[in-house]
Amino acid sequence: MLSRRNFIKTSAFAAGTFAIVPSWAKSANGDIRVAVIGLNGRGKSLIKDVLRTDGARLVALCDVDSEVLGQRADQVDKENGLKVERYEDYRKLLENKDIDAVVLTTPNYWHALQTIWGCQAGKDVYVEKPVCHTVWEGRQMVKAAKKYGRIVQAGFQNRSDIGLNEAFPWVQAGNIGEIKMVRGLCYRNRASIGKIDKPLVPPKSVNYDLWLGPAEHQDLYRPELHYDWHWDFNTGNGDMGNQGPHELDLLRWVLGDPDHPMKVSSIGGRFGWNDGGDTPNMCISQFDWGGVPVLFETRNLWVNRELNNAPNFKGSRVGVIVTCEDGEFRGGRGGGIVYDNRGKKMKAFKGDGGFDHFPAFIRAINSRKESDVAAHLESSYKSSCLAHLGNISYLQGKEVSEKAMSKVAAKDEVLKEAYDRYDAQLGDWNIDLSKELWREGTQLEFDPKSEKFVGGKGFKQANGRLKRTYRKEFEVPVKV
Repeated sequence: MLSRRNFIKTSAFAAGTFAIVPSWAKSANGDIRVAVIGLNGRGKSLIKDVLRTDGARLVALCDVDSEVLGQRADQVDKENGLKVERYEDYRKLLENKDIDAVVLTTPNYWHALQTIWGCQAGKDVYVEKPVCHTVWEGRQMVKAAKKYGRIVQAGFQNRSDIGLNEAFPWVQAGNIGEIKMVRGLCYRNRASIGKIDKPLVPPKSVNYDLWLGPAEHQDLYRPELHYDWHWDFNTGNGDMGNQGPHELDLLRWVLGDPDHPMKVSSIGGRFGWNDGGDTPNMCISQFDWGGVPVLFETRNLWVNRELNNAPNFKGSRVGVIVTCEDGEFRGGRGGGIVYDNRGKKMKAFKGDGGFDHFPAFIRAINSRKESDVAAHLESSYKSSCLAHLGNISYLQGKEVSEKAMSKVAAKDEVLKEAYDRYDAQLGDWNIDLSKELWREGTQLEFDPKSEKFVGGKGFKQANGRLKRTYRKEFEVPVKV
């Protein structure tokens, strides 16, 4: 019998194609008919997930870039003997009553509106992280899912990782004592996105009105349209809202999935890159639930300009470090390892990367049971909001000198340890910190029930960042 692991290694999936093993082909009768929207990046991976999943049938693809749409659809049809429907406009796709579920791998700023539209159209929804672009949007999504009785699952694949599902209850049970601190890491090598003198002219293959959707129309001074929207607050949320939501979700998970934090503060900057982006490439955020210290680190710079490798903390780059009285868990997708206080390996939890995550979505659609949903919208929304709250603190802050930032960090032992490592890395990059300033974010107090800021310098202005301005025809509705 072909094991799951060997299937991945030997099948066409590993070769980057959309072909499926013929013996896995399923009857069309009774299958959940699925459409994938947004076909770059994660879209390619989700197409493969649909094709490999028992009880799912890929029937439609949608993308605002006709070139991308044509390439993906042609490849899927050729390799699988299919003839998928092709759509440029998601709204037209939703009119198709022969589609049961939609998979949203579009840019962040589209997630909320497309999820709500999908629920209103009677479709079940799989939406990638972060599930929303603002805090307010997430709550509207939850309302829509409940009102229309839809199954909505988020793309937090770690929630289906068998290793983490064993590790976190083990840690929570006190096997290495009480949790004393939780740290999330997002150390991903990135590069400057460049800068151009004149506004970017979108590719002719892109329906730019549909690409923008809810986002404000702003001139772009970067060379590439696709993907680099992550580094523009109008359309993205920086790496804290790109890779970061996965690790932010792990923070909440190991802490027992608490509600929104009561306080948040961030420091950081966009160092070394004079480009078309405005999100930080170095950022430290602290979240306060009234218990153990929780800190999240985002680092996009290599170790230094010469070495193209990411920094690490205690051997980890992307994941969580859970420090307890008698040991420490270090891990993330694929499991993790527990060390005692002397640094000796105590126990390993081997994961599978969340292989069952999309199949769980299909099972939940069939059962209509919330208990079968692997990543619930209510929880996933709150994990996504950690990125938004951290970014709001950053944006509300002020630029300060290295000397001033050092004084601020010195007041908090946890922050100082992380800040000193960041400062050393900036020194390795030979960044002139007399010219490139840190941004000292505002410490803001947040009320989880009202989902509003209630304290901190400029908190009323910060509340204005919980929601955005939308373009006509693409407004997230107040009444869903």
